[in-house]
Amino acid sequence: MYSNGYIFRYASIMVILVAALLSAAAILLQPAQERNVKIEKIQDILRSANIESTTSNAEELYEKYIVKEIVINSAGEELGVYANGAFEKGDRRAFLIDLKTELKAKQQIKQGKPAQEPVFPIFVCHKDNEDIFIIPLYGMGLWGPVWGNIALKGDLNTVVGVTFGHKGETPGLGAEISTDIFTDQFPSKKIFDENGNFKSIVVVKGSVSNSNINPAHGVDGISGGTITSNGVSAMINDGLENYVTYFKNQKAI
Repeated sequence: MYSNGYIFRYASIMVILVAALLSAAAILLQPAQERNVKIEKIQDILRSANIESTTSNAEELYEKYIVKEIVINSAGEELGVYANGAFEKGDRRAFLIDLKTELKAKQQIKQGKPAQEPVFPIFVCHKDNEDIFIIPLYGMGLWGPVWGNIALKGDLNTVVGVTFGHKGETPGLGAEISTDIFTDQFPSKKIFDENGNFKSIVVVKGSVSNSNINPAHGVDGISGGTITSNGVSAMINDGLENYVTYFKNQKAI
């Protein structure tokens, strides 16, 4: 029989060894995990502009099609412009911005709490001799975060495409936001009305045809996924709202 002291020492050594192995594994796997996150982000950006990619060619296609990264502030001023592998203005890359952090800072300022001025990323895609402006989005669904990208034509009004993702929405219900059946409704929708007023795009409970929402600014909601649909509506509205001043300034140029 082993003594209690022996058993305790043995267990302690095993715990330390396992912890060390897990820590080493995490360190070794971190670069691969970070690369996977980067590639997935690139693919989502490209897909919103209807550019399909694979894990092996995503970076190449990003370099080909994304001709400029822009960082703006709440006043619509450009703080950073990155193109052709170099900064043309400032030193902030849109790709490296954590949108969740920036939106949190915006909320803190609204609440009168001290926070750094939020900044917002824009990706300019050049495809078929036209510029497409891709705007990242972040919000909350029923069970957790939802996110995505919305791509606009050069008129900064007409939707080219969207991508949506989620952390834990219910399969067959809220999780449908990431399916083609849902996202295929968005191309050709408008975020401004004919008078230049910002309208966003609303995910309508039921169907747009049975609502008072202008079809140009609405898509059909997900059956059984009302809370997630509302979250997507809020995400699009609150996200694009940060860019309205910039869009109007660009149209005035």
